[in-house]
Amino acid sequence: MLEQMLDHKRAEVAERRREVPLTEVRRLAETAPPARDFLARLRGERVALLAEVKRASPSRGSLAPALEPAALAQLYERAGAAAISVLTDRRFFAGSLADLTQARGATTLPVLRKDFVLDEYQVYEARAAGADALLLIVAALPDERVRDLLALSRQLGLRCLVETHSAGEVERALACGAEIVGINNRDLRTFAVDLATGERLAPLVPANCAVVCESGIHAPADVERLAAAGADAVLVGEALVTAADTAAAARALVAVPRRGRPPAEAGGNRCM
Repeated sequence: MLEQMLDHKRAEVAERRREVPLTEVRRLAETAPPARDFLARLRGERVALLAEVKRASPSRGSLAPALEPAALAQLYERAGAAAISVLTDRRFFAGSLADLTQARGATTLPVLRKDFVLDEYQVYEARAAGADALLLIVAALPDERVRDLLALSRQLGLRCLVETHSAGEVERALACGAEIVGINNRDLRTFAVDLATGERLAPLVPANCAVVCESGIHAPADVERLAAAGADAVLVGEALVTAADTAAAARALVAVPRRGRPPAEAGGNRCM
């Protein structure tokens, strides 16, 4: 399934390049208003909530097809979220860059573009649409491409959430210079979810990097479990957009104290 999604994304990006040249997207990105500091929002006293604008998923199908990105982003901000994540993939998640632009325009929080980012075109596109951060998935990219996309993102003022699912991928992310390491509790190849993944991998990340745990997080007990492992933030989508009371569900997830992680051993600290 992951390879199918990546193949479709490559074709989609090629089509968008034909419709809007890279030179134009680059111009829009370089003249966009300054990005908001996504990383700074992950370092509070409590585990930060990255609340997601999510209409659908490949594993669960349609979740909230009628959601309004601007209204949902405002609700998340009032509930205490630290940042907003917006799914912009149309084929598998029913999202769009328009959703991102609307969400960012309605809130003061930094906004993450969550998509299968494979190409420099998408980085410029994200900044042009108003993104303050974007997702890079280690399983989808060779190390050289991770480094190149990280470097370009920094030039544009974007932070990157570099997503991993194994100890080897955490090692790769750190070696590439990731400062925010995402740990996806979902295996993108099987869609199986296990919070033990976050518990096992979070302690591998140096204390001066930020750790964001993703997927399978539904209740305060889940946040507490990941906080105990050293998570700085959690990314939650499905549990919020499908809740009977989304605001109450979000408020319940922002009350868990952040515990931090012990400092890395000498020579082991590679975050930038």
